[in-house]
Parts: sequence; C-alpha cells; structure tokens
Amino acid sequence: MRTISSWQTRSAGWLASNQQYRPCASRWTCRAVRSTLLPGTSSSRIRRMADLVQPKLINEPFSDPVLFLDFRFRRRALLFDLGYLTPLSAREIVRVSHVFVSHMHMDHFVGFDRLLRSQLYQATKLHLMGPPGLGDAVEAKLRAYSWNLLGVNSADLVLAVADWGPSGFVRCSQFRARAAFAREEAEPPQVPSGVLLEDAEFRVEAAMLDHGIPSLAFALQEKVRVDVRKSCLDRLGLPVGAWLTEAKRLVRSGDALDTKIAVGSRQVLLAELLVSHALTTGPGQRIAYATDLIYSPQNVANVARLARGAKQLFIEAGYLDEDQALAASKRHLTAAQAGDIARAAGVARAVPMHFSSRYLGREAELRREFAEHF
Repeated sequence: MRTISSWQTRSAGWLASNQQYRPCASRWTCRAVRSTLLPGTSSSRIRRMADLVQPKLINEPFSDPVLFLDFRFRRRALLFDLGYLTPLSAREIVRVSHVFVSHMHMDHFVGFDRLLRSQLYQATKLHLMGPPGLGDAVEAKLRAYSWNLLGVNSADLVLAVADWGPSGFVRCSQFRARAAFAREEAEPPQVPSGVLLEDAEFRVEAAMLDHGIPSLAFALQEKVRVDVRKSCLDRLGLPVGAWLTEAKRLVRSGDALDTKIAVGSRQVLLAELLVSHALTTGPGQRIAYATDLIYSPQNVANVARLARGAKQLFIEAGYLDEDQALAASKRHLTAAQAGDIARAAGVARAVPMHFSSRYLGREAELRREFAEHF
C-alpha cells in the first residue's frame, strides 16, 4: 500500500493526510475517493468520456471478419484477425501494434501482406499472436519475397510472432528487416495463464476453439474505466484538453496519487482530480470476439467463459438453422446457435458477423434468427 503525502486540497476536508489507496483491476480503492457525488452534482451532469478502445468491424458481414480496436487519442490500434484489410487506411494500419490471428484460413490471414507493406519502413516492433503454426505461416510468407534491398541501414522493423496453446506459449520467434527477415528464436512473454498480452491499461485473453483445426477466440479487458465530470473540472478551474488523456492513463496504470500533471502553467495532483470527482472510475469494458467454431459443448463453454459479462461480443453467425447439418459439416455456427451462446455468456450487446455468401439477399433472416435466440 502506498500513501499520499500531506497536501492542501482545494476542497478542504475531502482528503486526510496519509490517506491510503490501492489500485486494482476494476477500481481505485480510496475511502475519500469512494464517497458519493459532490453536493449539487447529479449523474445527468457527468460528461461521459469514450472508452479506452473503440471496436469496429471493418468489412461488411458477408466478407472477412476483422475487428479493428482503435485507441482513441492514441497512435495505437489492435486487430482481431487478419483478413481483407482494404477498408483500412494506411494511416490506420501503421498504428497497429498487435495482431491476434484466430487461425490461418485465407479469410483470416490474407491481410498479412498489406499489413507488412504498410509497416515495412517503420522502425517499430509488430506483434502477431495466434495458434500453433502461426510462426511457420509468417516465415513462409516472408520467404516468398526477396529482401536483398534491405540491410543494416534499413528501418528496423521487427515482427515478433507467438504461437499460443491452452498450456501457454508454444514457440516464439522474431523476424528483423535488417536481417532480411531470417527467423530467430525469442523468449515467450511472461503473462498469466490464458493471457496473450498484459498491458498497464488492458489485457488480451484467449480461448482455444475447435474448427477442425485450432482456432482462437479473444477478449480485451480494460482494467479501469475513467470518466470525466466537466462540472467538477469547472469547480477546479481546469479546462478540458489533451492533458486529460495523460491523466486518465495515469489512473488506469495505478500511478501514485501524488503524481503531478501539467495543465497549462499549473501542476495538478492526480489525487485532487480523483477526490474532487473530476475523474471517476469504474470497471473497464470487455470486448470479446469468437469466429469459426463448430457447435459443441466444449466450444460453447469456452466462448461463454471468455465472453462472460462482456460489453460487446462479436460472434460468427454464418448459417440459418434450417442448414444446421451443413453448418456442422463446415465446422461453423448457425445464427441461432450464435445467439444461444451470446445469451449464455450474459453479454450486454452481441454483433453477428461472418455470414455465408449462400445467404446473399437474406441478411435480415440471419439477423432475425440471431436476435430471437439472443
């Protein structure tokens, strides 16, 4: 437990000297911070800020499922799956830091070349994580090209590729542009079981599914949601501005409450923003993604567990229930089955996707069947 050193708050009595606090996965714990709204402040006067991550499916529902996870006000994005990327601009693609590949069927991996070409001259590290065999697939892609124009003076792009299974990382590799993308062995990330990426502000979890081949489902969990109350900022005489992005990052990361934040010519303590309720916290959103799986008890249990309580679940709903046998033979879900899984997971919102092209012109039927079961 860390403590806050004695300081004078702008609202006397809101914080005692040496008040203890504890950042945790879903909320800051501080007796003063957890008090009720300031007098005269109602929930209707709260200025709700955007979540840390904004998800969007970039393709229409009969095309490749690709979920673009955009970090607002940051130069960063993630991808769940690596299918057709043409709808993304080059500016969006170069922001991608991590790609999570469900499996290596073409409609989930064909976007690799565009991703590579967009980032080839960036001095950065691009992470790709997926099921066993992903490293071999990336190596095969890279070996298909000639890299004689790359050398020690090239931009130092590094592809860090991790193969993951239920027991953890199976093999990790890296490919450096300056070494003509020759494969090198790498150390696996040190993360908890079931986790692919552990960041200060969020984590990405995975579950193994059966699609005839291994296929991964993913969930992004924000550790803390941070909102801004405009009326409380006004009481402190603080403007809305870009400084709030840094302040919210500090809260999500669990930084010390006596951390100072520059606001114009002023220095404001992080604790002052929390105690005055200018910044409030709550559970972070959960975004889940599941595609390409046969309807089986194990798959249903794995998706329901991964997506439990998610704000949004993006789930394949490829076939009408009248074609249930065909869906099973293709190792896919029907819209009804997808709706049942979403309901079992208790998600707030479910988005059906990855419709079979055999139903072109019948999209409304797929959506209706999904909605009836969700």
